[in-house]
Amino acid sequence: MKKKTRVVDIVADIATPICKAQNLELVDVEFVKEGPHRYLRLTIDKEEGVSLDDCEAVSRALNEELDRLDPIEENYFLEVTSPGVERELKRDVDFKKFAGKTVQVKLYQAISGQKVIEGILVGLKDGYILVETGGKTIEIPKDKASTVKLLVTFDNN
Repeated sequence: MKKKTRVVDIVADIATPICKAQNLELVDVEFVKEGPHRYLRLTIDKEEGVSLDDCEAVSRALNEELDRLDPIEENYFLEVTSPGVERELKRDVDFKKFAGKTVQVKLYQAISGQKVIEGILVGLKDGYILVETGGKTIEIPKDKASTVKLLVTFDNN
């Protein structure tokens, strides 16, 4: 078995049981450099939404484990956050969970002259994101999408 060396994989292994113990789902782990600083950013979720107390509890428990195990050599800031209402869809399960919702798909390269496609998410099938827009379903190769996120829409009635 190959030893895990990517920080995000190591942290996901540590954070997953911490989240599960608090009835939370670990949605994403990022380890990024922004300006001169590094950020270890975890996104957590639960059906009824994440509270500040949830974020704090995961942050404290994870911080203790990271201090104990010391798997990250660099200095970093730890952030635990909710995905928010305009959450990014990254995992295949997200495309099933949020089918029927309005999404915005940003593309690396234009498809039919468009680099941004908005519509109703139908789902994910065989590596293609299916979005209904203008009365037709568009198939977008998942690897051609830079981001896919939920859009909040307001009814004007």
